Amino acid sequence: MKEDSIELVVVIMAGGIGTRFWPLSTEEKPKQFLDLFGERTLLQQSFDRVSDLVPPDRILVLTNAAFVSVVEEQLPEVPVENIIGEPLRKDTAAAVGLAAALSRKRFGNPVIVTLTADHLIEPVDLFQKTLLSAARSAADDGSLYTLGIEPTYPATGYGYLERGVRITDDEGIEHFQLVRFKEKPNLETACRCIESGRFYWNSGMFVWTANAIWKEIESHLPNHAKALASAAEHDRTPNWDHALKAAFESLDPVSIDIGVMEKAPNVCCVASSFSWSDVGGWLALKNYLPEDDAGNWCRGDAVTLDATDNLVFCEDPKETIVLIGVKDLVVVRSGSMTLITHKDRTEDLKELVKNMGKK
Repeated sequence: MKEDSIELVVVIMAGGIGTRFWPLSTEEKPKQFLDLFGERTLLQQSFDRVSDLVPPDRILVLTNAAFVSVVEEQLPEVPVENIIGEPLRKDTAAAVGLAAALSRKRFGNPVIVTLTADHLIEPVDLFQKTLLSAARSAADDGSLYTLGIEPTYPATGYGYLERGVRITDDEGIEHFQLVRFKEKPNLETACRCIESGRFYWNSGMFVWTANAIWKEIESHLPNHAKALASAAEHDRTPNWDHALKAAFESLDPVSIDIGVMEKAPNVCCVASSFSWSDVGGWLALKNYLPEDDAGNWCRGDAVTLDATDNLVFCEDPKETIVLIGVKDLVVVRSGSMTLITHKDRTEDLKELVKNMGKK
Protein backbone atom coordinates (compact mmCIF):
# COMPACT_ATOMS: atom_id res chain seq x y z
CA MET A 1 0.00 0.00 0.00
CA LYS A 2 1.45 3.36 -1.01
CA GLU A 3 0.03 6.86 -0.83
CA ASP A 4 1.71 8.66 -3.72
CA SER A 5 0.01 11.99 -3.02
CA ILE A 6 1.58 12.31 0.43
CA GLU A 7 5.30 12.76 1.01
CA LEU A 8 5.86 10.50 4.00
CA VAL A 9 8.80 9.94 6.32
CA VAL A 10 8.54 7.24 8.97
CA VAL A 11 10.44 7.68 12.24
CA ILE A 12 10.88 4.62 14.46
CA MET A 13 11.95 5.45 18.01
CA ALA A 14 14.03 2.56 19.34
CA GLY A 15 15.94 3.88 22.33
CA GLY A 16 14.14 2.34 25.33
CA ILE A 17 15.78 -0.04 27.80
CA GLY A 18 12.81 -2.32 28.60
CA THR A 19 13.56 -3.18 32.23
CA ARG A 20 10.19 -4.92 32.70
CA PHE A 21 11.46 -7.80 30.53
CA TRP A 22 14.52 -8.52 32.65
CA PRO A 23 16.46 -10.85 32.58
CA LEU A 24 15.85 -11.32 28.84
CA SER A 25 15.91 -7.57 28.22
CA THR A 26 19.09 -5.86 29.41
CA GLU A 27 20.75 -2.49 28.91
CA GLU A 28 22.95 -4.16 26.31
CA LYS A 29 20.01 -5.63 24.35
CA PRO A 30 16.63 -4.22 25.36
CA LYS A 31 13.12 -5.36 24.49
CA GLN A 32 12.82 -3.90 20.99
CA PHE A 33 15.73 -6.02 19.75
CA LEU A 34 14.42 -9.30 21.15
CA ASP A 35 12.76 -12.21 19.42
CA LEU A 36 9.93 -12.77 21.91
CA PHE A 37 7.72 -14.89 19.71
CA GLY A 38 10.08 -17.12 17.76
CA GLU A 39 9.99 -14.86 14.71
CA ARG A 40 11.23 -11.37 13.88
CA THR A 41 12.14 -8.94 16.65
CA LEU A 42 9.81 -6.16 17.72
CA LEU A 43 11.97 -3.63 15.86
CA GLN A 44 11.88 -5.71 12.70
CA GLN A 45 8.11 -6.06 12.97
CA SER A 46 7.81 -2.27 13.31
CA PHE A 47 9.81 -1.92 10.09
CA ASP A 48 7.75 -4.58 8.32
CA ARG A 49 4.49 -2.74 9.09
CA VAL A 50 5.59 0.34 7.12
CA SER A 51 7.98 -1.12 4.55
CA ASP A 52 5.40 -0.93 1.76
CA LEU A 53 4.33 2.62 2.67
CA VAL A 54 7.74 4.24 2.17
CA PRO A 55 11.11 3.19 0.73
CA PRO A 56 13.89 2.43 3.24
CA ASP A 57 15.67 5.71 2.55
CA ARG A 58 12.65 7.53 4.00
CA ILE A 59 12.71 5.56 7.25
CA LEU A 60 14.68 7.06 10.15
CA VAL A 61 15.50 4.98 13.22
CA LEU A 62 16.39 6.95 16.34
CA THR A 63 18.07 4.87 18.99
CA ASN A 64 20.71 5.06 21.68
CA ALA A 65 24.25 5.38 20.32
CA ALA A 66 25.11 2.06 21.97
CA PHE A 67 22.45 0.28 19.89
CA VAL A 68 23.35 1.59 16.42
CA SER A 69 25.21 -1.56 15.44
CA VAL A 70 22.29 -3.74 16.60
CA VAL A 71 19.86 -1.72 14.46
CA GLU A 72 22.21 -1.97 11.48
CA GLU A 73 22.32 -5.73 11.92
CA GLN A 74 18.57 -6.16 12.31
CA LEU A 75 17.52 -3.66 9.61
CA PRO A 76 20.11 -3.97 6.83
CA GLU A 77 17.59 -2.41 4.41
CA VAL A 78 17.78 0.99 6.16
CA PRO A 79 20.68 3.21 5.02
CA VAL A 80 23.34 3.62 7.70
CA GLU A 81 22.95 7.41 7.65
CA ASN A 82 19.28 6.95 8.59
CA ILE A 83 20.13 5.18 11.84
CA ILE A 84 20.67 7.98 14.33
CA GLY A 85 22.44 7.21 17.60
CA GLU A 86 21.44 9.60 20.39
CA PRO A 87 24.49 10.21 22.59
CA LEU A 88 22.45 10.73 25.77
CA ARG A 89 18.98 9.74 26.95
CA LYS A 90 16.95 12.94 26.93
CA ASP A 91 13.39 11.56 26.56
CA THR A 92 11.08 11.73 23.56
CA ALA A 93 11.03 15.49 22.90
CA ALA A 94 14.69 15.31 21.93
CA ALA A 95 14.10 12.37 19.59
CA VAL A 96 11.04 13.97 17.99
CA GLY A 97 12.79 17.31 17.60
CA LEU A 98 15.87 15.72 16.06
CA ALA A 99 13.76 13.71 13.62
CA ALA A 100 11.91 16.87 12.60
CA ALA A 101 15.12 18.85 12.10
CA LEU A 102 16.68 16.10 9.98
CA SER A 103 13.48 15.57 7.97
CA ARG A 104 13.26 19.27 7.17
CA LYS A 105 16.88 19.34 6.05
CA ARG A 106 16.70 16.14 3.97
CA PHE A 107 13.15 16.06 2.66
CA GLY A 108 11.60 19.53 2.97
CA ASN A 109 8.22 19.39 4.69
CA PRO A 110 7.10 15.74 4.66
CA VAL A 111 4.40 14.22 6.81
CA ILE A 112 6.26 12.46 9.61
CA VAL A 113 4.77 9.28 11.02
CA THR A 114 6.38 8.74 14.43
CA LEU A 115 6.20 5.17 15.75
CA THR A 116 7.75 3.14 18.53
CA ALA A 117 9.85 0.03 18.05
CA ASP A 118 8.30 -2.21 20.69
CA HIS A 119 4.58 -2.48 19.95
CA LEU A 120 2.50 -5.31 18.52
CA ILE A 121 -0.18 -4.21 16.05
CA GLU A 122 -2.66 -6.20 13.96
CA PRO A 123 -3.97 -6.21 11.29
CA VAL A 124 -1.35 -4.32 9.31
CA ASP A 125 -3.70 -3.16 6.56
CA LEU A 126 -6.03 -1.44 9.05
CA PHE A 127 -3.02 0.11 10.82
CA GLN A 128 -1.76 1.51 7.52
CA LYS A 129 -5.20 2.80 6.58
CA THR A 130 -5.38 4.62 9.93
CA LEU A 131 -1.94 6.16 9.49
CA LEU A 132 -2.73 7.39 6.00
CA SER A 133 -6.04 8.87 7.13
CA ALA A 134 -4.22 10.90 9.79
CA ALA A 135 -1.46 11.78 7.31
CA ARG A 136 -3.90 13.24 4.79
CA SER A 137 -5.47 15.46 7.42
CA ALA A 138 -2.12 16.52 8.86
CA ALA A 139 -0.94 17.46 5.38
CA ASP A 140 -4.15 19.40 4.66
CA ASP A 141 -4.44 21.56 7.78
CA GLY A 142 -1.19 21.26 9.74
CA SER A 143 -2.80 19.59 12.77
CA LEU A 144 -0.77 17.46 15.15
CA TYR A 145 -2.26 13.97 15.24
CA THR A 146 -1.96 11.25 17.82
CA LEU A 147 -3.36 7.74 17.58
CA GLY A 148 -5.75 6.82 20.38
CA ILE A 149 -6.49 3.24 21.35
CA GLU A 150 -9.94 2.17 22.54
CA PRO A 151 -9.38 1.10 26.17
CA THR A 152 -10.37 -2.41 27.14
CA TYR A 153 -9.81 -2.11 30.89
CA PRO A 154 -8.91 0.66 33.41
CA ALA A 155 -5.15 0.52 32.84
CA THR A 156 -2.96 2.57 35.16
CA GLY A 157 0.19 2.07 33.08
CA TYR A 158 -0.93 4.20 30.12
CA GLY A 159 -1.60 7.88 29.62
CA TYR A 160 -5.08 8.82 28.42
CA LEU A 161 -6.45 11.12 25.71
CA GLU A 162 -9.75 12.94 26.20
CA ARG A 163 -11.56 13.46 22.93
CA GLY A 164 -13.67 16.46 22.06
CA VAL A 165 -15.90 17.06 19.05
CA ARG A 166 -15.74 14.75 16.08
CA ILE A 167 -14.10 16.35 13.06
CA THR A 168 -14.74 13.78 10.40
CA ASP A 169 -15.38 10.14 9.59
CA ASP A 170 -12.94 8.96 6.93
CA GLU A 171 -14.40 5.69 5.68
CA GLY A 172 -14.97 4.46 9.22
CA ILE A 173 -11.90 6.10 10.77
CA GLU A 174 -13.08 8.82 13.13
CA HIS A 175 -11.10 12.00 13.78
CA PHE A 176 -11.62 14.05 16.95
CA GLN A 177 -10.36 17.29 18.39
CA LEU A 178 -8.32 16.47 21.50
CA VAL A 179 -9.32 18.13 24.75
CA ARG A 180 -6.35 17.08 26.87
CA PHE A 181 -3.65 14.58 27.64
CA LYS A 182 -3.96 12.86 31.01
CA GLU A 183 -0.92 11.34 32.68
CA LYS A 184 -1.00 7.77 33.97
CA PRO A 185 -3.91 7.73 36.46
CA ASN A 186 -4.57 5.78 39.62
CA LEU A 187 -7.11 2.97 39.42
CA GLU A 188 -10.06 5.07 40.59
CA THR A 189 -9.36 7.76 38.00
CA ALA A 190 -8.80 5.16 35.27
CA CYS A 191 -12.21 3.64 36.04
CA ARG A 192 -13.86 7.06 35.71
CA CYS A 193 -12.12 7.59 32.37
CA ILE A 194 -13.45 4.29 31.07
CA GLU A 195 -16.98 4.94 32.36
CA SER A 196 -17.12 8.36 30.70
CA GLY A 197 -16.58 6.87 27.23
CA ARG A 198 -14.56 9.96 26.24
CA PHE A 199 -11.04 8.65 26.70
CA TYR A 200 -8.53 6.66 24.66
CA TRP A 201 -5.23 5.17 25.67
CA ASN A 202 -2.29 7.24 24.49
CA SER A 203 -0.40 4.98 22.06
CA GLY A 204 2.66 7.22 21.80
CA MET A 205 2.33 7.26 17.99
CA PHE A 206 2.04 10.58 16.17
CA VAL A 207 1.47 12.03 12.68
CA TRP A 208 2.34 15.61 11.69
CA THR A 209 4.14 17.63 9.06
CA ALA A 210 7.75 18.47 9.78
CA ASN A 211 7.00 22.19 9.76
CA ALA A 212 3.98 21.88 12.06
CA ILE A 213 5.78 19.99 14.83
CA TRP A 214 8.87 22.15 14.42
CA LYS A 215 6.80 25.31 14.89
CA GLU A 216 5.43 23.96 18.18
CA ILE A 217 8.87 22.89 19.38
CA GLU A 218 10.18 26.38 18.63
CA SER A 219 7.27 27.84 20.60
CA HIS A 220 7.28 25.57 23.66
CA LEU A 221 10.83 24.17 23.76
CA PRO A 222 12.95 26.91 22.21
CA ASN A 223 16.23 25.54 23.57
CA HIS A 224 15.48 22.18 21.96
CA ALA A 225 14.78 23.89 18.65
CA LYS A 226 17.94 25.97 18.72
CA ALA A 227 20.23 23.13 19.75
CA LEU A 228 18.79 20.50 17.40
CA ALA A 229 18.67 22.86 14.42
CA SER A 230 22.32 23.63 15.00
CA ALA A 231 23.17 19.92 15.12
CA ALA A 232 21.17 19.19 11.95
CA GLU A 233 23.35 21.63 10.02
CA HIS A 234 26.16 19.08 10.40
CA ASP A 235 24.06 16.12 9.23
CA ARG A 236 26.16 13.59 7.29
CA THR A 237 29.38 15.55 7.80
CA PRO A 238 32.56 14.59 9.73
CA ASN A 239 31.47 16.92 12.54
CA TRP A 240 28.10 15.23 13.06
CA ASP A 241 28.89 13.20 16.19
CA HIS A 242 30.48 16.15 17.96
CA ALA A 243 27.63 18.51 17.03
CA LEU A 244 24.95 16.03 18.11
CA LYS A 245 26.61 15.39 21.46
CA ALA A 246 26.94 19.11 22.13
CA ALA A 247 23.27 19.62 21.30
CA PHE A 248 22.06 16.81 23.56
CA GLU A 249 24.23 17.93 26.46
CA SER A 250 22.36 21.23 26.46
CA LEU A 251 18.87 19.68 26.62
CA ASP A 252 16.70 19.05 29.65
CA PRO A 253 14.95 15.66 29.48
CA VAL A 254 11.24 16.07 28.74
CA SER A 255 8.64 13.99 26.93
CA ILE A 256 7.01 15.27 23.76
CA ASP A 257 3.62 14.90 25.48
CA ILE A 258 4.49 17.22 28.36
CA GLY A 259 6.84 19.50 26.47
CA VAL A 260 4.69 20.14 23.40
CA MET A 261 1.47 18.19 22.91
CA GLU A 262 -0.25 19.32 26.13
CA LYS A 263 0.36 22.94 25.13
CA ALA A 264 -0.14 22.93 21.37
CA PRO A 265 -3.38 24.55 20.14
CA ASN A 266 -4.37 22.24 17.28
CA VAL A 267 -4.07 18.63 18.41
CA CYS A 268 -6.31 15.91 17.01
CA CYS A 269 -6.81 12.22 17.61
CA VAL A 270 -7.60 9.32 15.32
CA ALA A 271 -9.69 6.62 16.98
CA SER A 272 -7.73 3.46 16.18
CA SER A 273 -9.59 0.17 15.98
CA PHE A 274 -6.66 -2.13 15.23
CA SER A 275 -5.36 -4.49 17.90
CA TRP A 276 -2.54 -2.86 19.87
CA SER A 277 -0.21 -3.89 22.69
CA ASP A 278 2.86 -2.11 23.99
CA VAL A 279 4.06 -5.50 25.33
CA GLY A 280 4.70 -3.73 28.61
CA GLY A 281 5.84 -6.74 30.64
CA TRP A 282 5.94 -10.49 30.96
CA LEU A 283 2.21 -10.88 31.57
CA ALA A 284 1.46 -9.25 28.21
CA LEU A 285 2.87 -12.34 26.52
CA LYS A 286 -0.13 -14.41 27.62
CA ASN A 287 -1.98 -13.20 24.56
CA TYR A 288 0.76 -14.42 22.23
CA LEU A 289 2.23 -17.62 23.72
CA PRO A 290 0.69 -21.08 23.35
CA GLU A 291 -1.39 -22.28 26.31
CA ASP A 292 -1.17 -25.86 27.56
CA ASP A 293 -4.05 -27.98 28.85
CA ALA A 294 -3.41 -26.91 32.45
CA GLY A 295 -3.63 -23.20 31.70
CA ASN A 296 0.07 -22.35 31.56
CA TRP A 297 1.54 -20.12 28.87
CA CYS A 298 4.90 -21.40 27.70
CA ARG A 299 7.71 -20.75 25.31
CA GLY A 300 10.36 -23.45 25.31
CA ASP A 301 10.36 -26.88 26.90
CA ALA A 302 8.14 -26.73 29.99
CA VAL A 303 6.91 -29.75 31.96
CA THR A 304 4.20 -29.20 34.58
CA LEU A 305 2.40 -31.28 37.20
CA ASP A 306 -0.51 -29.82 39.17
CA ALA A 307 0.64 -26.37 38.06
CA THR A 308 -1.64 -23.77 36.55
CA ASP A 309 -1.80 -20.12 35.48
CA ASN A 310 1.97 -19.82 35.17
CA LEU A 311 3.93 -18.07 32.44
CA VAL A 312 7.14 -19.83 31.44
CA PHE A 313 9.70 -18.38 29.04
CA CYS A 314 12.89 -20.29 28.25
CA GLU A 315 15.29 -18.62 25.82
CA ASP A 316 17.35 -21.76 25.15
CA PRO A 317 15.27 -24.49 23.45
CA LYS A 318 17.67 -27.12 24.83
CA GLU A 319 16.75 -26.32 28.44
CA THR A 320 13.72 -27.69 30.31
CA ILE A 321 11.76 -25.97 33.08
CA VAL A 322 9.74 -28.17 35.43
CA LEU A 323 6.91 -26.82 37.60
CA ILE A 324 5.17 -28.90 40.27
CA GLY A 325 2.26 -27.77 42.42
CA VAL A 326 2.62 -24.02 41.83
CA LYS A 327 0.38 -21.35 40.32
CA ASP A 328 0.44 -17.68 39.35
CA LEU A 329 4.19 -17.58 38.74
CA VAL A 330 6.34 -16.00 36.05
CA VAL A 331 9.44 -18.08 35.40
CA VAL A 332 12.07 -16.87 32.94
CA ARG A 333 15.41 -18.40 31.94
CA SER A 334 17.84 -16.29 29.94
CA GLY A 335 21.56 -17.02 29.74
CA SER A 336 22.87 -17.53 33.26
CA MET A 337 19.95 -15.67 34.87
CA THR A 338 16.66 -16.99 36.23
CA LEU A 339 13.64 -14.95 37.29
CA ILE A 340 10.91 -16.41 39.52
CA THR A 341 8.19 -14.06 40.71
CA HIS A 342 4.51 -14.03 41.54
CA LYS A 343 2.54 -12.58 38.64
CA ASP A 344 1.33 -9.72 40.85
CA ARG A 345 4.90 -8.55 41.47
CA THR A 346 6.17 -8.25 37.90
CA GLU A 347 5.93 -4.45 38.00
CA ASP A 348 8.59 -4.50 40.73
CA LEU A 349 11.17 -5.55 38.16
CA LYS A 350 11.98 -1.92 37.40
CA GLU A 351 12.92 -1.33 41.03
CA LEU A 352 14.86 -4.59 41.16
CA VAL A 353 16.91 -3.77 38.08
CA LYS A 354 17.51 -0.25 39.38
CA ASN A 355 18.87 -1.62 42.66
CA MET A 356 21.00 -4.21 40.87
CA GLY A 357 22.54 -1.41 38.85
CA LYS A 358 23.53 0.43 42.02
CA LYS A 359 25.36 -2.67 43.20
